[in-house]
Amino acid sequence: MIEARRLHILRAVADHRTVTAAAAALYLTPSAVSQQLAALEQETGHRLFERSAKGVRLTPAGEILLNHTNAVLAQLERAEAELAAYGAGQAGTVTVAAFATGIAEVVAPAVARLARTAPGIRIRVQDAEGDASLPMVLDRQVDVAVAVEYRGAPPADDPRLTHVPLYAEPFDAVVPVTHRMADAAEVPLAELAKDCWIGPYPGNPCHDVVVLACEIAGFQPRLEHSSDDFRAVVALAAADAGVALVPRSALRGMDLAGVVVRPVDGVAPTRRVFAAVRRGAEEHPLIKPVLEALGEAAPGT
Repeated sequence: MIEARRLHILRAVADHRTVTAAAAALYLTPSAVSQQLAALEQETGHRLFERSAKGVRLTPAGEILLNHTNAVLAQLERAEAELAAYGAGQAGTVTVAAFATGIAEVVAPAVARLARTAPGIRIRVQDAEGDASLPMVLDRQVDVAVAVEYRGAPPADDPRLTHVPLYAEPFDAVVPVTHRMADAAEVPLAELAKDCWIGPYPGNPCHDVVVLACEIAGFQPRLEHSSDDFRAVVALAAADAGVALVPRSALRGMDLAGVVVRPVDGVAPTRRVFAAVRRGAEEHPLIKPVLEALGEAAPGT
Protein backbone atom coordinates (compact mmCIF):
# COMPACT_ATOMS: atom_id res chain seq x y z
CA MET A 1 0.00 0.00 0.00
CA ILE A 2 1.42 3.37 -1.04
CA GLU A 3 1.14 6.07 1.62
CA ALA A 4 -0.29 9.41 0.46
CA ARG A 5 2.26 11.24 2.63
CA ARG A 6 5.04 9.75 0.50
CA LEU A 7 3.27 10.88 -2.67
CA HIS A 8 3.40 14.47 -1.38
CA ILE A 9 7.14 14.03 -0.91
CA LEU A 10 7.52 12.49 -4.38
CA ARG A 11 5.85 15.50 -5.98
CA ALA A 12 7.85 17.98 -3.92
CA VAL A 13 11.13 16.36 -5.00
CA ALA A 14 9.96 16.31 -8.62
CA ASP A 15 9.04 20.01 -8.39
CA HIS A 16 12.18 21.21 -6.59
CA ARG A 17 14.62 18.73 -8.20
CA THR A 18 16.77 18.37 -5.10
CA VAL A 19 16.14 16.55 -1.85
CA THR A 20 17.43 19.53 0.14
CA ALA A 21 15.05 22.02 -1.49
CA ALA A 22 12.09 19.65 -1.18
CA ALA A 23 12.91 19.06 2.49
CA ALA A 24 13.01 22.80 3.16
CA ALA A 25 9.64 23.32 1.45
CA LEU A 26 8.07 20.47 3.46
CA TYR A 27 9.73 21.47 6.76
CA LEU A 28 11.49 18.11 6.94
CA THR A 29 15.14 17.14 7.16
CA PRO A 30 16.87 15.91 3.98
CA SER A 31 17.50 12.57 5.68
CA ALA A 32 13.78 12.19 6.45
CA VAL A 33 12.92 12.91 2.81
CA SER A 34 15.52 10.41 1.61
CA GLN A 35 14.13 7.78 3.98
CA GLN A 36 10.58 8.34 2.70
CA LEU A 37 11.75 8.11 -0.91
CA ALA A 38 13.56 4.87 -0.17
CA ALA A 39 10.41 3.50 1.48
CA LEU A 40 8.34 4.56 -1.53
CA GLU A 41 10.71 2.77 -3.89
CA GLN A 42 10.43 -0.31 -1.70
CA GLU A 43 6.62 -0.08 -1.69
CA THR A 44 6.43 0.21 -5.48
CA GLY A 45 9.25 -2.19 -6.27
CA HIS A 46 10.74 0.31 -8.73
CA ARG A 47 13.60 2.75 -8.80
CA LEU A 48 11.88 6.12 -8.96
CA PHE A 49 14.78 8.58 -8.95
CA GLU A 50 18.20 9.00 -10.46
CA ARG A 51 20.57 11.00 -8.29
CA SER A 52 23.48 13.05 -9.59
CA ALA A 53 25.63 16.01 -8.61
CA LYS A 54 23.03 18.30 -10.24
CA GLY A 55 20.12 16.95 -8.20
CA VAL A 56 17.39 14.36 -8.61
CA ARG A 57 15.61 13.27 -11.79
CA LEU A 58 12.61 10.98 -12.13
CA THR A 59 13.06 7.64 -13.83
CA PRO A 60 10.39 6.49 -16.32
CA ALA A 61 8.75 4.57 -13.46
CA GLY A 62 8.87 7.72 -11.37
CA GLU A 63 7.17 9.70 -14.14
CA ILE A 64 4.38 7.11 -14.27
CA LEU A 65 3.87 7.32 -10.52
CA LEU A 66 3.98 11.14 -10.61
CA ASN A 67 1.13 11.23 -13.13
CA HIS A 68 -0.96 9.07 -10.82
CA THR A 69 0.20 11.14 -7.83
CA ASN A 70 -1.28 14.30 -9.33
CA ALA A 71 -4.63 12.56 -9.81
CA VAL A 72 -4.59 10.95 -6.35
CA LEU A 73 -3.71 14.17 -4.53
CA ALA A 74 -6.36 16.10 -6.43
CA GLN A 75 -8.92 13.48 -5.44
CA LEU A 76 -7.84 13.72 -1.81
CA GLU A 77 -8.31 17.50 -1.98
CA ARG A 78 -11.84 16.88 -3.29
CA ALA A 79 -12.50 14.40 -0.49
CA GLU A 80 -11.41 16.97 2.10
CA ALA A 81 -13.64 19.56 0.43
CA GLU A 82 -16.68 17.28 0.50
CA LEU A 83 -16.08 16.26 4.11
CA ALA A 84 -15.70 19.89 5.10
CA ALA A 85 -18.92 20.71 3.27
CA TYR A 86 -20.68 17.81 4.98
CA GLY A 87 -19.53 19.16 8.32
CA ALA A 88 -20.76 22.64 7.30
CA GLY A 89 -17.32 24.02 7.98
CA GLN A 90 -18.03 27.66 7.33
CA ALA A 91 -15.42 28.93 9.79
CA GLY A 92 -11.65 28.70 9.46
CA THR A 93 -8.50 30.28 8.10
CA VAL A 94 -7.44 30.54 4.45
CA THR A 95 -3.92 31.69 3.65
CA VAL A 96 -3.43 33.74 0.47
CA ALA A 97 -0.03 34.54 -1.07
CA ALA A 98 0.04 37.44 -3.53
CA PHE A 99 2.39 40.05 -4.99
CA ALA A 100 2.10 43.59 -3.58
CA THR A 101 -0.02 45.13 -6.35
CA GLY A 102 -2.25 42.07 -6.42
CA ILE A 103 -2.85 42.51 -2.70
CA ALA A 104 -3.96 46.10 -3.25
CA GLU A 105 -5.91 45.34 -6.42
CA VAL A 106 -7.93 42.23 -5.50
CA VAL A 107 -6.89 40.61 -2.21
CA ALA A 108 -7.66 43.54 0.10
CA PRO A 109 -11.06 44.21 -1.54
CA ALA A 110 -11.82 40.47 -1.32
CA VAL A 111 -10.97 40.50 2.40
CA ALA A 112 -13.41 43.37 2.89
CA ARG A 113 -16.14 41.50 0.95
CA LEU A 114 -15.64 38.32 2.95
CA ALA A 115 -15.88 40.23 6.23
CA ARG A 116 -19.46 41.04 5.17
CA THR A 117 -20.49 37.86 3.34
CA ALA A 118 -18.55 35.12 5.17
CA PRO A 119 -17.44 36.49 8.55
CA GLY A 120 -16.41 33.04 9.73
CA ILE A 121 -13.58 32.89 7.19
CA ARG A 122 -10.35 34.46 8.40
CA ILE A 123 -7.87 35.45 5.69
CA ARG A 124 -4.13 35.48 6.29
CA VAL A 125 -2.20 37.34 3.57
CA GLN A 126 1.46 36.81 2.69
CA ASP A 127 3.40 39.05 0.30
CA ALA A 128 5.08 36.85 -2.31
CA GLU A 129 6.07 37.42 -5.92
CA GLY A 130 4.13 35.51 -8.56
CA ASP A 131 6.91 33.03 -9.20
CA ALA A 132 7.14 32.20 -5.47
CA SER A 133 3.45 31.86 -4.62
CA LEU A 134 2.70 28.90 -6.91
CA PRO A 135 5.34 26.64 -5.32
CA MET A 136 3.97 27.72 -1.92
CA VAL A 137 0.53 26.39 -2.94
CA LEU A 138 1.97 23.13 -4.23
CA ASP A 139 4.02 22.69 -1.04
CA ARG A 140 0.88 23.33 1.05
CA GLN A 141 2.41 26.39 2.69
CA VAL A 142 -0.57 28.49 1.57
CA ASP A 143 -4.05 27.71 0.25
CA VAL A 144 -4.41 30.27 -2.55
CA ALA A 145 -1.90 32.07 -4.77
CA VAL A 146 -2.59 35.27 -6.69
CA ALA A 147 0.05 35.05 -9.38
CA VAL A 148 1.13 36.33 -12.76
CA GLU A 149 1.67 34.38 -15.96
CA TYR A 150 5.37 34.12 -16.76
CA ARG A 151 7.71 32.02 -18.83
CA GLY A 152 8.21 28.70 -17.07
CA ALA A 153 5.05 29.00 -14.95
CA PRO A 154 2.81 25.93 -14.62
CA PRO A 155 0.31 26.14 -17.51
CA ALA A 156 -3.43 26.56 -17.02
CA ASP A 157 -3.97 22.83 -17.63
CA ASP A 158 -1.34 21.73 -15.10
CA PRO A 159 -2.82 18.63 -13.37
CA ARG A 160 -1.63 19.87 -9.96
CA LEU A 161 -3.42 23.23 -9.99
CA THR A 162 -6.74 24.88 -10.77
CA HIS A 163 -6.40 28.35 -12.34
CA VAL A 164 -9.01 31.10 -11.99
CA PRO A 165 -8.35 34.10 -14.31
CA LEU A 166 -8.73 37.44 -12.50
CA TYR A 167 -7.65 40.34 -14.70
CA ALA A 168 -5.15 41.56 -17.28
CA GLU A 169 -3.51 44.97 -17.35
CA PRO A 170 -1.10 46.73 -19.74
CA PHE A 171 2.36 48.03 -18.94
CA ASP A 172 2.91 51.73 -19.60
CA ALA A 173 6.16 53.41 -20.60
CA VAL A 174 7.67 55.62 -17.87
CA VAL A 175 10.26 58.14 -19.07
CA PRO A 176 11.86 61.23 -17.50
CA VAL A 177 10.14 64.54 -18.25
CA THR A 178 13.28 65.58 -20.16
CA HIS A 179 13.20 62.48 -22.38
CA ARG A 180 12.94 62.94 -26.13
CA MET A 181 9.69 60.86 -26.15
CA ALA A 182 8.04 62.80 -23.32
CA ASP A 183 5.74 64.68 -25.70
CA ALA A 184 4.67 61.63 -27.69
CA ALA A 185 1.08 60.44 -27.32
CA GLU A 186 2.30 56.83 -27.40
CA VAL A 187 5.80 55.42 -27.09
CA PRO A 188 7.10 52.83 -29.61
CA LEU A 189 9.38 50.51 -27.65
CA ALA A 190 11.90 50.45 -30.49
CA GLU A 191 12.53 54.15 -29.80
CA LEU A 192 13.90 53.16 -26.36
CA ALA A 193 16.38 50.59 -27.64
CA LYS A 194 19.45 52.73 -26.88
CA ASP A 195 18.27 53.96 -23.46
CA CYS A 196 19.33 52.71 -20.06
CA TRP A 197 16.56 50.66 -18.49
CA ILE A 198 15.23 50.23 -14.96
CA GLY A 199 13.32 47.08 -14.10
CA PRO A 200 12.64 44.14 -11.79
CA TYR A 201 15.24 41.50 -11.05
CA PRO A 202 15.41 38.31 -13.13
CA GLY A 203 13.00 35.79 -11.64
CA ASN A 204 10.31 38.40 -11.10
CA PRO A 205 7.50 37.67 -13.61
CA CYS A 206 7.43 41.36 -14.61
CA HIS A 207 11.08 41.08 -15.64
CA ASP A 208 10.05 38.44 -18.17
CA VAL A 209 7.26 40.67 -19.53
CA VAL A 210 9.63 43.62 -20.00
CA VAL A 211 12.38 41.58 -21.64
CA LEU A 212 9.98 39.73 -23.94
CA ALA A 213 8.30 42.99 -25.03
CA CYS A 214 11.67 44.49 -25.90
CA GLU A 215 12.73 41.33 -27.75
CA ILE A 216 9.54 41.53 -29.85
CA ALA A 217 10.43 45.17 -30.58
CA GLY A 218 13.82 43.99 -31.84
CA PHE A 219 16.29 44.67 -29.03
CA GLN A 220 17.59 43.53 -25.66
CA PRO A 221 17.01 46.15 -22.94
CA ARG A 222 20.16 47.42 -21.24
CA LEU A 223 19.05 47.00 -17.63
CA GLU A 224 21.32 49.30 -15.64
CA HIS A 225 19.22 49.47 -12.47
CA SER A 226 17.16 46.75 -10.78
CA SER A 227 14.40 46.87 -8.19
CA ASP A 228 11.25 44.84 -7.53
CA ASP A 229 9.66 47.94 -5.97
CA PHE A 230 7.97 49.99 -8.69
CA ARG A 231 8.11 53.12 -6.53
CA ALA A 232 11.88 52.83 -6.65
CA VAL A 233 11.73 52.22 -10.42
CA VAL A 234 9.70 55.41 -10.95
CA ALA A 235 11.95 57.40 -8.61
CA LEU A 236 15.00 56.36 -10.63
CA ALA A 237 13.27 57.32 -13.87
CA ALA A 238 12.45 60.73 -12.32
CA ALA A 239 16.17 61.06 -11.54
CA ASP A 240 16.88 60.61 -15.28
CA ALA A 241 18.54 57.24 -14.62
CA GLY A 242 16.66 55.46 -17.38
CA VAL A 243 13.30 54.35 -18.76
CA ALA A 244 10.94 51.63 -17.61
CA LEU A 245 7.79 49.64 -18.28
CA VAL A 246 5.45 49.53 -15.26
CA PRO A 247 2.07 47.78 -14.80
CA ARG A 248 -0.68 50.39 -14.91
CA SER A 249 -2.18 49.50 -11.52
CA ALA A 250 1.23 49.86 -9.85
CA LEU A 251 1.28 53.54 -10.87
CA ARG A 252 -1.97 54.43 -9.09
CA GLY A 253 -1.45 56.79 -6.18
CA MET A 254 2.26 57.07 -6.89
CA ASP A 255 4.24 60.31 -6.97
CA LEU A 256 4.83 60.79 -10.69
CA ALA A 257 6.61 64.16 -10.47
CA GLY A 258 9.60 64.08 -12.78
CA VAL A 259 8.28 61.39 -15.11
CA VAL A 260 5.85 61.07 -17.98
CA VAL A 261 3.63 57.99 -18.30
CA ARG A 262 2.57 57.04 -21.82
CA PRO A 263 0.82 54.02 -23.39
CA VAL A 264 2.99 51.75 -25.49
CA ASP A 265 2.44 52.11 -29.22
CA GLY A 266 0.95 48.99 -30.78
CA VAL A 267 0.26 45.86 -28.75
CA ALA A 268 1.14 46.72 -25.17
CA PRO A 269 2.91 44.18 -22.98
CA THR A 270 0.37 42.74 -20.56
CA ARG A 271 0.38 41.28 -17.07
CA ARG A 272 -2.18 38.47 -16.73
CA VAL A 273 -3.18 37.77 -13.15
CA PHE A 274 -4.89 34.63 -11.88
CA ALA A 275 -5.65 32.79 -8.66
CA ALA A 276 -4.49 29.21 -8.20
CA VAL A 277 -5.28 26.44 -5.74
CA ARG A 278 -4.33 22.80 -5.56
CA ARG A 279 -6.52 20.90 -7.99
CA GLY A 280 -9.53 19.54 -6.18
CA ALA A 281 -9.48 22.21 -3.48
CA GLU A 282 -11.53 24.73 -5.48
CA GLU A 283 -14.78 23.31 -4.02
CA HIS A 284 -13.64 23.41 -0.40
CA PRO A 285 -16.27 25.40 1.55
CA LEU A 286 -13.62 27.76 2.91
CA ILE A 287 -11.63 28.20 -0.30
CA LYS A 288 -14.53 28.49 -2.77
CA PRO A 289 -15.87 31.75 -1.21
CA VAL A 290 -12.35 33.20 -1.29
CA LEU A 291 -11.99 32.45 -5.01
CA GLU A 292 -15.42 33.95 -5.64
CA ALA A 293 -14.55 37.09 -3.67
CA LEU A 294 -11.28 37.48 -5.59
CA GLY A 295 -13.16 37.18 -8.87
CA GLU A 296 -15.77 39.74 -7.78
CA ALA A 297 -13.02 42.16 -6.69
CA ALA A 298 -11.09 41.86 -9.94
CA PRO A 299 -11.11 45.00 -12.16
CA GLY A 300 -13.73 44.87 -14.86
CA THR A 301 -15.99 42.38 -13.09
